[in-house]
Amino acid sequence: MADDGEDLKNKRLKSHFFLRLDAWLDSTLWAAGFRFLDLWEEITIFFRRFRVKGWKRIPVELAGEALTWGAVGMIAMLALAKPAFEIAKSDWRKKSDFAVTFLDRYGNVIGHRGIIHEDSVPIDELPDHLVKAVLATEDRRFFEHFGIDFLGLFRAVSENARAGGVVQGGSTLTQQLAKNLFLSNERSFDRKIKEAFLALWIETHMTKKEILSLYLDRAYMGGGTFGAAAAARFYFNKELPDLTLAESAMIAGLFKAPAKYAPHVNLPAARARANEVLTNLVQGGLMTEGEVIDARRHPATAVDRSTREAPDFFLDWAYEQTLDLARKQDFSDHTLVVRTTLDAGLQHAAEQAVETGLRQYGETYRVKQGAMVVIENGGAVRAMVGGRDYGENQFNRATKALRQPGSSFKVYTYSLAMEKGLTPTTPIVDAPICWGNWCPGNYGNSYAGRIDIQTAIAKSINTIPVRLTKEKFGKKPIDQVVALAKKFGVETPLRNDVTVPLGSSEVTVLDQATAYAVFPTGGLESRRHGISQITDYGGNVLYDFDRDAPPAKRVLTQQAADYMNHMLTRIPYVGTARKAAVDGVLTGGKTGTTQGYRDAWFGGFTGNFTAAVWFGNDDYTSSNNMTGGSLPAMTFKLVMDYAHQGLALRTIPGADPAPEIAELVNKEKPVVEKTEETADAAPTFIRPRMLTVASTRVVKDIGERLKDAKPLKKLEKVASVE
Repeated sequence: MADDGEDLKNKRLKSHFFLRLDAWLDSTLWAAGFRFLDLWEEITIFFRRFRVKGWKRIPVELAGEALTWGAVGMIAMLALAKPAFEIAKSDWRKKSDFAVTFLDRYGNVIGHRGIIHEDSVPIDELPDHLVKAVLATEDRRFFEHFGIDFLGLFRAVSENARAGGVVQGGSTLTQQLAKNLFLSNERSFDRKIKEAFLALWIETHMTKKEILSLYLDRAYMGGGTFGAAAAARFYFNKELPDLTLAESAMIAGLFKAPAKYAPHVNLPAARARANEVLTNLVQGGLMTEGEVIDARRHPATAVDRSTREAPDFFLDWAYEQTLDLARKQDFSDHTLVVRTTLDAGLQHAAEQAVETGLRQYGETYRVKQGAMVVIENGGAVRAMVGGRDYGENQFNRATKALRQPGSSFKVYTYSLAMEKGLTPTTPIVDAPICWGNWCPGNYGNSYAGRIDIQTAIAKSINTIPVRLTKEKFGKKPIDQVVALAKKFGVETPLRNDVTVPLGSSEVTVLDQATAYAVFPTGGLESRRHGISQITDYGGNVLYDFDRDAPPAKRVLTQQAADYMNHMLTRIPYVGTARKAAVDGVLTGGKTGTTQGYRDAWFGGFTGNFTAAVWFGNDDYTSSNNMTGGSLPAMTFKLVMDYAHQGLALRTIPGADPAPEIAELVNKEKPVVEKTEETADAAPTFIRPRMLTVASTRVVKDIGERLKDAKPLKKLEKVASVE
């Protein structure tokens, strides 16, 4: 009984506790609510004192909206600024620590990169007229703005609107420096946003003199030169402090368009531009007309440099490779001599081929740009064309432009199929197929039914690689295709969706050239490289590719590589790449054309060389039905015909052409039939001039002399040679 009484007592205590807790919560919440309402009423009464009525309410409401949207804008600006400031985290100042002299494969000097501080001239020692000429032309309010000149931007917009086109730029000198230091010349809204934020960052971390000094040291000045000091030596054989006003005006005029106004290329245009700079000096109040009149009357004349041709796209890429090697191996000496893998003759042939193609067919196909990389089998990059004109735009389309490869990507899918045990003669059905909501179709919406794999790749049928990936590769098939492409040498991050087997994920031209070079090696990685040796100025070897580079790894089994070479060497003769077949040389490769004809590719190889060729437009506009089997294939053939002259031909492992293919190889020109990618029967190239400028001058001089020569007297006897 005592225990029951104790339990009852405990229950009562618990019930009393919860009752008290409930009462406390109710009273506390009621009191808090009452106090909040009371406080809110006090706040409301307080702010009623500031309430405005009538016309005064309009500016107050506008100010409130401005503050609200201003806060939203600040948050958006912070989000946009983050990518730009991430770029600035890199150790960008160290780039200027290196001064590099580049040699071609034979030891001839082909260019320089980096900043040699011993040769840089401090701002305080520069001629006053040079600094004024640059500021008057590029950024008159340089010392007044904080990186972005809104007044100058408004003035530029007004002038452009009045002229009905772009006649004046709104970028400040700091913004231009931000682009030169951290960004590319790619025209995009994203780049302009990053450029603006980086300009603000530069202004907060550097003085105006430092900004101006870096700008003068880093800008491209034409002729393969970077910086005003190098330009002064190249164009006038002078140091910066020794320049005249006329020469300074010509140097200052180069910043806008170095290729267009380079005096060694177009002296009249350079002088006209220099005259504009002199006018800017007068209009900006930096000089009087009397001070510039002598420079107008006696314009500058540049040293003759017309025979110099620098492989600038290649040099930019090789400089990046040099910096990577220097930092990995911690070179103590920053003044380097780099022997590259570049072949000057092959480089010239590649440049001429791309330019010839654009001149002959650019308007017809509505394309304005092209890129090409040539690799000698073994990995040495022998030529690189990153665009049509380096002086106009230094963006390297061979190494940085990400473009969809189209059907040229199918080689990875077929290589994986060969790895899985399939063979070129394995039958497979060409019929409609869907993968989820995606249903790819063939060219012309036609289907061939039961065919073998070698026919499918030769005719570039779309359903077959999709069917192989979906039905033959097991679990995570897309991951397997992507992994194999990376093993081949594709460094660009690839997407992971069902459209990848047809080439929907972007790659670079250098990626494709590297990967295709796996086939002529018999399945070994190509070991692509542009640097064979690095030494200091004392001749000490700091890096040697043959000594320091790791050996090639196998990325494709020998059997799979043999099967792929057997199939790929049929395509230039019975497939979509009949305009790519090199005369007398067994050729392999694959064409690629993207949706809407935005990109046209050809990746091809012989036993000696591999090359990837791309044509398209920077703004991604469609071409006029240009395919990989047309202009890219013809460009490949033009370069390879030159490259194989007098060359001992190597065999392609596993390529055992059928008799009908062997017969076509030895024909002077392969028969061209209309297929999926050769539907436009474009004529053959007119071969570009391969003589140097100096040789051309000699021939022209001989021609002029012959015009004035007296005719020979009629000879009685003419000797003949048996």
